[in-house]
Amino acid sequence: MKKYLVFLISFVMIYMVFQIVSGLILTASYTPDFSSIEGNLSQEVVFGATSIPLLAILLSATLAYFLSQKKFRISKN
Repeated sequence: MKKYLVFLISFVMIYMVFQIVSGLILTASYTPDFSSIEGNLSQEVVFGATSIPLLAILLSATLAYFLSQKKFRISKN
């Protein structure tokens, strides 16, 4: 169980660092296209939706961890 908690915590930390770094890179490299808004200024802000929520990623990481542990036990015998 201790190995699983270490795996899960490190996975979440790496995931969060990746999200922050990729967000910083995407924000820094964004160039707005002002030619497409000619007189069509709206006050509505639209943010992108996440494609895979964190819970689904954690579930898949948990499944991958347990499958790898089972595979490791089988090949160890």
